Amino acid sequence: MHGLGNDFIVINALESPLELSGPQIARLAHRRTGVGFDQLLVVEPPDDSGADFTYRIFNADGGEVENCGNGARCFARFVTDRGLTTKKDITVSTSGGLMELTVLEGNQVMVRMGVPMFEPEQVPFKAAHAATSYDLEVDGQSLEVGVVAVGNPHAVTQVKDVQRAEVERLGQLIESHERFPNRVNAGFMQVESRSEIHLRVFERGVGETMACGTGACAAVVVGIAQGLLDRRVSVHLAGGELQIQWLDNDAQVEMTGPSETVFEGRLE
Repeated sequence: MHGLGNDFIVINALESPLELSGPQIARLAHRRTGVGFDQLLVVEPPDDSGADFTYRIFNADGGEVENCGNGARCFARFVTDRGLTTKKDITVSTSGGLMELTVLEGNQVMVRMGVPMFEPEQVPFKAAHAATSYDLEVDGQSLEVGVVAVGNPHAVTQVKDVQRAEVERLGQLIESHERFPNRVNAGFMQVESRSEIHLRVFERGVGETMACGTGACAAVVVGIAQGLLDRRVSVHLAGGELQIQWLDNDAQVEMTGPSETVFEGRLE
């Protein structure tokens, strides 16, 4: 499946547990010798949180992560299209907390991504106190970054021209920066207007993807916190467009966008 080109394999593990090692997942993720994907998504039985399902996410390097917004839209379509639920409003449990998914008309899904967390220890990020931006020393230069957790950690840098941004080089350095103990997703945001941005994201354990749902949410909430954006924003990514809204500082971030099924297969 894919959400704006951010691609996944989705496995139903409701009846039997999934047993794949990190190296096995990495081999499957290889685009020339495996299936090829940005993340592996796993549908598991609900835990004790009251959710309908447990939603687990593994990056292409085999490491498990807390959240994936584009994957959540595909997850919702997967469980409804395959008759695993008849609900249109679905609650899933992730290691980053509960998420609420709503299946809309056509191929659209709206995801409530939770309330953004700016406190450094919540991200986690090494800083003395919370701020809307921080100076981050990267390869001899000082970058101004906004730092937030939207299920998983993000560092967002504003750039004048997102197409000219050094996403590959700087993304790797930011991802593994010592001030982010669990690594971080690096976003590069170009503000077009108060209601429109362009965005590229270097995802930890994956590299740059065509779209990143949590990255889009993170960029918008950082832009709002810095006084650059309104509460409803269109986010243009390489794979297409997402609609993000954050109506109040204590409210959940809401993301709406498409998901598509590409093909089905079996893994031996």
